[in-house]
Amino acid sequence: MYDKDFWNERYVREEYVYGKEPNEFLRSRLPNLKKGRILFPCEGEGRNAVFAASLGWDVFAFDQSEKGRQKAIQLAKEKNVTFHYEISDALTYPYAPEQMDMVALIYSHFHKSIRTTVHRNCVRTLKPGGILLLEAFSPEQLKFTSGGPKDPDMLYHLKDLRMDFSEMNVEYEEALETELNESPFHKGTASIVRLVLRKI
Repeated sequence: MYDKDFWNERYVREEYVYGKEPNEFLRSRLPNLKKGRILFPCEGEGRNAVFAASLGWDVFAFDQSEKGRQKAIQLAKEKNVTFHYEISDALTYPYAPEQMDMVALIYSHFHKSIRTTVHRNCVRTLKPGGILLLEAFSPEQLKFTSGGPKDPDMLYHLKDLRMDFSEMNVEYEEALETELNESPFHKGTASIVRLVLRKI
């Protein structure tokens, strides 16, 4: 698993290592949803949180990397938006019950030993009718060089995600190969999974 030091070292450079533009799946979906409170776990340098804030969402985010948070706040100032950003890891973040209208998990990869716990905490913090959106690498990603964990226990099968989110209705799901062009760390052919789910 990747620790705080790993992410601080990655984010310490001046450039935004995952870019300043939001994830394309998020970009395509978020403008069509009713605005509310949205949570971004493991948000890093803030590209997705800033995008949501620019659309008028009330944005909450966290990451274990202080360097990531600093760059996220800097990006928010550049774009003239604000959001709430805490330093926390995914297991200890205080997921208040039924507080969020949406949770966005964008390449938030958790080891299988904690994955289900974190995902169910994300469900718990959603209001009834709330949306969870996820994009992540699948195990097939190991044959590509376009990013993601190299540990198969941190890559996601749709069937496992369906179990993690079993109390939610699936509105969209897909496993596909696509071309990423989000940054030098997410570039090239990739094997990913996408989900949109609604809390009952």
